[in-house]
Amino acid sequence: MTTMIPYGRQNISEADIQAVVDVLRSDYLTQGPAVPAFEQSIVDYCSVQHAVAVNSATSALHIACLALGVGKGDIVWTTPITFVASANCALYCGAQIDFVDIDPHTYNMSVERLAEKLAHAEAICKLPKVVIPVHLCGQACDMASIYKLSQHYGFKIIEDASHAIGGKYLDEPIGNCCYSDITIFSFHPVKIITTGEGGIAVTNNHLLAKHMHLLRSHGISNTITDMQPRPAQEIWNYQQIALGFNYRMTDMQAALGVSQIRRLDEFVAKRHAIAKRYDELLADMPIFTPWQHTDSYSGYHLYVIRLKLDEINKTQRQVYEAIIAAGILVNLHYIPVYRQPYFEEMGFKLGYCLQAEQYYSEAISIPLYPNLTEAQQEQVVTVIQKEICNE
Repeated sequence: MTTMIPYGRQNISEADIQAVVDVLRSDYLTQGPAVPAFEQSIVDYCSVQHAVAVNSATSALHIACLALGVGKGDIVWTTPITFVASANCALYCGAQIDFVDIDPHTYNMSVERLAEKLAHAEAICKLPKVVIPVHLCGQACDMASIYKLSQHYGFKIIEDASHAIGGKYLDEPIGNCCYSDITIFSFHPVKIITTGEGGIAVTNNHLLAKHMHLLRSHGISNTITDMQPRPAQEIWNYQQIALGFNYRMTDMQAALGVSQIRRLDEFVAKRHAIAKRYDELLADMPIFTPWQHTDSYSGYHLYVIRLKLDEINKTQRQVYEAIIAAGILVNLHYIPVYRQPYFEEMGFKLGYCLQAEQYYSEAISIPLYPNLTEAQQEQVVTVIQKEICNE
């Protein structure tokens, strides 16, 4: 029986396992010291001031929107080539969502299309409150340009860096929030480091961090300065002062995160080595390999190839299904969000973002993870070559 090769996979060491076991043997499985320790490790790595760990990146996106005041009547913009959570977080807050087409080279939000859309939105008084650029595959968006536009048009920025921890932009760590209000990371098992499930919001703004801390745990505080006066004879050891959520990360997850981040640079270096080898092995095939901007050092969460369909005597679907049938579990990142039935019911239609749709019709994500062996990588390339070169 052929062993399947997934597109992504976690890398768990004995040290990772022991870190979780140590928590299981401790007094605290949740709301103990491991979560603050993990938050501090992210603060230190990203050179940022505050971190708020939660149970998923989706939760982090949600509380980030709320902390920035997103609500009914507001508009949030993101890219269509992302997971649906990048758009859903605005809808959770009662806001409207819209999409900015992608750059044909990086597949990130196009600064040119963003500038055009902002100029039009200003003319009709429908500017976004928040823009959410997504660092697709781990490569940073052109954040300096997006930030410059935010200064002119007055919107806030949430970087969805779910794919990008360990990456850099202009030689500085992604997540330092130099060009954004809040940055989000994901720690799902297929991401660069994992906590099983989990996410984190980082910011340099103390008030935003405080608000997100409150929102992640039911809106409850036991800080005296936050609490309202009550009769002296009554016991008030906490108060709910906002409508929050049960978005907490457990100490078991956080302990795994603390252990994983010690190998983050090693993981990213291995991903780069694998990506470089793919670049070489796939160079003469009828595909486009990922283009990397010189401003960015990618986290390389994904390696996406684009089929040159005019040179291949097969459809994207035929290639995709044939590779999977050969035991290579490729994936697709992503279907344009507005093509999803839920979003089509809002009025979005085919043809809304042409570059995103062109990308979607050609893209396939092939296996990339630190413990992918050279033999497995050669197997992946051999299967691709057979299917697209008719060999």
